[in-house]
Amino acid sequence: MTEKLHPVVEQVTMRIEARSLDTRAAYLDMIRSRRPTAFARKRLTEGNLAHASAGCALIEKTEILGASWPVIGIITAYNDMLSAHAPFESYPQLIRDAAREVRAVAQVAGGVPAMCDGVTQGQEGMELSLFSRDVIAMASAIGLSHDAFDAVLHLGVCDKIVPGLVIAALRFGWMPSILVPAGPMPSGLPNPEKVRIRQLFAEGKVGREALLKAEAESYHSQGTCTFYGTANSNQMLMEVMGLHLPGAAFANPGTPLRTALTRAAAHHAASITAQGDSYRPAGELVDAKAVVNGIVGLMATGGSTNHALHIPAMAAAAGWIVTLDDFADLSHVCPLLARIYPNGPADVNHFHAAGGMSFLMAQLLSAGLLQGDAQGVAGPISGYAREPILLDGELTWRAAPEASADREVLRPADDPFSADGGLRLLRGPLGEGVCKVSAVKPSQRVVEAPAIVFDTQEALKAAFDAGRLDRDFVAVVRFQGPAANGMPELHGLTPVLGVLQDRGYRVALVTDGRMSGASGKIPAAIHISPEAARGGPIARVRDGDIIRLDAEAGRLDVKVEESDFNARAPAEFCANRAPAGLGRELFEMFRLHAATASEGASPFGFSALRS
Repeated sequence: MTEKLHPVVEQVTMRIEARSLDTRAAYLDMIRSRRPTAFARKRLTEGNLAHASAGCALIEKTEILGASWPVIGIITAYNDMLSAHAPFESYPQLIRDAAREVRAVAQVAGGVPAMCDGVTQGQEGMELSLFSRDVIAMASAIGLSHDAFDAVLHLGVCDKIVPGLVIAALRFGWMPSILVPAGPMPSGLPNPEKVRIRQLFAEGKVGREALLKAEAESYHSQGTCTFYGTANSNQMLMEVMGLHLPGAAFANPGTPLRTALTRAAAHHAASITAQGDSYRPAGELVDAKAVVNGIVGLMATGGSTNHALHIPAMAAAAGWIVTLDDFADLSHVCPLLARIYPNGPADVNHFHAAGGMSFLMAQLLSAGLLQGDAQGVAGPISGYAREPILLDGELTWRAAPEASADREVLRPADDPFSADGGLRLLRGPLGEGVCKVSAVKPSQRVVEAPAIVFDTQEALKAAFDAGRLDRDFVAVVRFQGPAANGMPELHGLTPVLGVLQDRGYRVALVTDGRMSGASGKIPAAIHISPEAARGGPIARVRDGDIIRLDAEAGRLDVKVEESDFNARAPAEFCANRAPAGLGRELFEMFRLHAATASEGASPFGFSALRS
């Protein structure tokens, strides 16, 4: 199935390996020194073991004390407020029962927070969103610190939850780990209609009642949101990197297939511990090939820009050093095979029905873009081009479909939507950042216009409401980086800027903040680094400066004499809001110690994760 590996894929893999020689070696020394020679709980004292088994049912208690069955730890992001994580309520018992079927014990090791960017979008709580990834990694570590588990199942789906779980899985990389998703909700209101209502509301043409009706018809049941934002990009990524069972990403919640996949994850976790013949520790599986496969999958599907933050942070947890140049080079050679909203009208259920992950992976393997010899929890990635089905009530897998069922949603590698993956690395006197162009028309990818500078997204919205933005301009929204306010998403700007673009104006966005997988049709240079709060050049931009955003050439320029521009004093940062409230004051240390956006924005820093 796999053709000769594309030379750029091979080159990027080799240079990641070369620049990470020391850090990866130190990481492997760490996890290999902890490889168990017996069940993990054998290291515990009698008193430790009594505490670890006291809350179990009799059969599990007997086996833990007798040390004859492996123990699977469960880290869960369950809460019943959020649609994506509500299905996890029933998973622990399902997993316990499934584990018992294969002579294993399963215990909930701990819970982690799961916040929703959809709920906090445009609210103060969004300032905690990005750093929740690192809190999740820390909370997972606390659950696993009991050091009594032989494998781990991580239950999580959405934006920062999966990257946080993966960081923890890799820091405990001597243990096998499987990510267990819950799947997307069934399709609701069509995405073009949702966008139409949002833009009408932004223009004041419909009221809140109409907007709420449209939103509730879009987000209407348990499961992830159906657009291709960070949550569903996470699921694609886990499958391409081999941390799922094949085909686990997009089966809907509450279906027999989803239940069967969850049971199978428990069965499989019990079979890949160090005590068996198929030991698959997470830290060994996530090699440079797996990381590059993840970036290739992101480009081929037009996935979330948030993964320009998350992939470097996850990779660093396993000793790999990944740069934005790696993303840019792979984007140039990876064809765009999927159009899922916001890159097109279809949602992730349509993608799944058209052939989904199995077809996508088969195409990437055949094109030499996916490294099939990389290893996943279920074996080589070359074996992941299969889709799960129920045959007489039993879970099995069949070969990927040979043709897409809907070429408007999913295409073969020899007839892509575009020749590249749609993510551009932008560099220039304003720093470096990324621009997702897969949903931006080619005619809109180069914008040269005067800057209008804002220090908050609320200020931009107020200017729009006052009618001051009916012109060509580049919106510079600064002081939105990790050190300033935790780098909240600025998704609320999409309808406003979309309205202005639809009116015929040339508009673009330049920001040190985030726009996520829902950035849409506006050319947006995001994650600009160094950020304004740390004196980055974006803090020197003034109203009226001519800015040129050229996504085709990968340039972000300001047309001011260099000596004059550099002589300007940067705008002084002060907190956009009072630093207290909704717990934001508790995150001051995260803001003080956050790495740059291009390094993943983790307060742990690359050095801490790679050591």
